[in-house]
Amino acid sequence: MAGGGGLNRSSSRGQLPPQELLDDLCSRFLLNVPKEELESFERILFLLEQAHWFYEDNSVEHNPNLKSLSFKDFTSLMFKSCTALRPYIAHLDDIYKDFNNYKFRVPVSGAIILDDTYERCLLVKGWKAGASWSFPRGKRNKDEEDHTCAVREVLEETGCDVSTLLNLDDYIEVSIGQQKVRLYIITGVKRDTVFAPQTKKEISEISWHRIDDLLPASDDAVSRGVNGMKLYMVAPFLTGLKAWIAAHPPMLYQKSEASARGTVWKAKNSSSGGAPVENPVARAGSDAQHVDNRPGRSFRNFRFDTASILESMEASFLRT
Repeated sequence: MAGGGGLNRSSSRGQLPPQELLDDLCSRFLLNVPKEELESFERILFLLEQAHWFYEDNSVEHNPNLKSLSFKDFTSLMFKSCTALRPYIAHLDDIYKDFNNYKFRVPVSGAIILDDTYERCLLVKGWKAGASWSFPRGKRNKDEEDHTCAVREVLEETGCDVSTLLNLDDYIEVSIGQQKVRLYIITGVKRDTVFAPQTKKEISEISWHRIDDLLPASDDAVSRGVNGMKLYMVAPFLTGLKAWIAAHPPMLYQKSEASARGTVWKAKNSSSGGAPVENPVARAGSDAQHVDNRPGRSFRNFRFDTASILESMEASFLRT
């Protein structure tokens, strides 16, 4: 087992964050959370994920000299700099691997938004170069209902509030590996709806796509549409979507201007060709007072001493 998770210094140019900034992130996202949030490494890494988003969306954006870091590199820095986490640095590779495996078991909810002809659906494209297209969706928070998660994720990724359009009975649910994914079918979105993500550096493009161009349907999470477009978590829903449309034909079957225009929002400059969204709402976690409560379990390979880490954090806080 390799320990420490060394930094990949060739990932980008720039300066590593100074200790003062790392201490501030530790204070914001680790020192002031409920005790139960520190009972497993999975929960701690969810908190560090929030800290990482805050660092990328705020610190790096306001100081171009700072180095943009992958989450793994950022986590390594935090474990090395935070007194409470430092004793576990030798186990970091296992902790990080276990966290990634765990994330693929957290339930996901989202929506399939149809145009008024039911011929097209809305897809979003990720921020990074080579990103796939997918339905707007995301992981459920701790104790969050499926439909509440779907409304939240759609709003964050498209700017569209579907809370009044969501029917609790209209959904397709599939299991991809060990992960349950539920997508609600949304109709009634007005043709003049303005779409724009409310998060930074997450979505690079929003566009209507013909459902027939997304075929073939399959059980594969990663697929290609008939036009070669790279898709993620789309193909497994197409058979159910086709069946739902056949059972619920649109009331007015007519071509609309909105459904014919394709792309409805695109960033100007990103890793996949876009720029930071103008006046976006901060990504979940960018608000220092907001902590996303995620489910978690104890790291199975060694004992996690919650009392010790809390005492260490309190002592570290008093020294600052």
